[in-house]
Amino acid sequence: MNDAGLRTAKMNKASDAVLNALPLPVIMVSADGKIADANVAAETFFEVSVSLLRRQMLRDLVPFGSPLLALVDQVRHRGAAVNEYKVDLSTPRNPGDRLVDLHVAPLPEQPDHVVVMLQERTIADKMDRQLTHRGAARSVSALAAMLAHEIKNPLSGIRGAAQLLEQSANDDDRTLTRLICDEADRIVKLVDRMEVFSDERPIDREPVNIHVVLDHVKRLAQSGFGRHIKFTETYDPSLPPVFANRDQLVQVFLNLVKNASESIGENTAEGEIMISTAFRPGVRLQLPGSKTRVSLPLEFCIRDNGPGVPEDLLPHLFDPFVTTKPTGSGLGLALVAKIVGDHGGIIECESQPRHTTFRVLMPMFTGDGAGPPPARGPEYR
Repeated sequence: MNDAGLRTAKMNKASDAVLNALPLPVIMVSADGKIADANVAAETFFEVSVSLLRRQMLRDLVPFGSPLLALVDQVRHRGAAVNEYKVDLSTPRNPGDRLVDLHVAPLPEQPDHVVVMLQERTIADKMDRQLTHRGAARSVSALAAMLAHEIKNPLSGIRGAAQLLEQSANDDDRTLTRLICDEADRIVKLVDRMEVFSDERPIDREPVNIHVVLDHVKRLAQSGFGRHIKFTETYDPSLPPVFANRDQLVQVFLNLVKNASESIGENTAEGEIMISTAFRPGVRLQLPGSKTRVSLPLEFCIRDNGPGVPEDLLPHLFDPFVTTKPTGSGLGLALVAKIVGDHGGIIECESQPRHTTFRVLMPMFTGDGAGPPPARGPEYR
């Protein structure tokens, strides 16, 4: 190969490196509508390897009649770039929320070839919702502190008075005094649960192997409420440790697995819970009052094939007192959101019938003995 050929090869290799370094999916569409090339991020988005993508027609990767197909034709004929926002690219093969912003441009070096860049809207929208979730958790913190002082003390007096009345009451009245005591105890237990939200003490954290935590949670589930459930795991064995409190992680994932099991129900023969871990670089969080940006590359998912979360409840799922259970208090997922937020992470839920996913993104252990501070009110970029 001559010098010019070597230079061209080096430039092509450098271009491929730059393309693959981009966190956004990029594909090149040829004149006949076939995928001519794609970067690594596109592999992740479409869940297909580059070698297989190059054998696919664009129309086979997007929903029938997708606006993206018309945009590609428009750019090819006009020779000018076009943008379109909040386009849904979900398909039966790739279900869930897949809203993207599309940036489509012609490729001057190759006539009739078009470059498409996708920017997922779901991450940005979910980040915005995290602020709401954490704001709700802080509201519960203030409410819990007030309840502990203003309600528990009067309840103690009410219970004491009922016990004194019980000593001189007849059998019928004793039933009523017993009812007063039982209900007072029930309210105290509810307030005790809410007091957890007002605990602002620093968290004792250390590097934790998340797979050990998830295996422990699975064993607890299989020996109790999840006996009837089939569990499957897809773990990334090379995953680095998470900087966290092990007991609180157990509490988080035990709650999520228990909710998944209750959603499936005891009478479902094909109930399945899928637990997965993965390394997903690209999600970064900027802390308020600082230029420090914390990476959240550790992804932990709990999926179930239950009936799903009602659509009207989904935006408020992590708010306190929101529940689909007839006897639930609606504090479990609010506490989960608080714990994950205190660890500097985020949690989101995507739900469709037979495909509900709770996704937790958390920082990894950096090895310097300190992790990121709690994400109380971050700005997301």
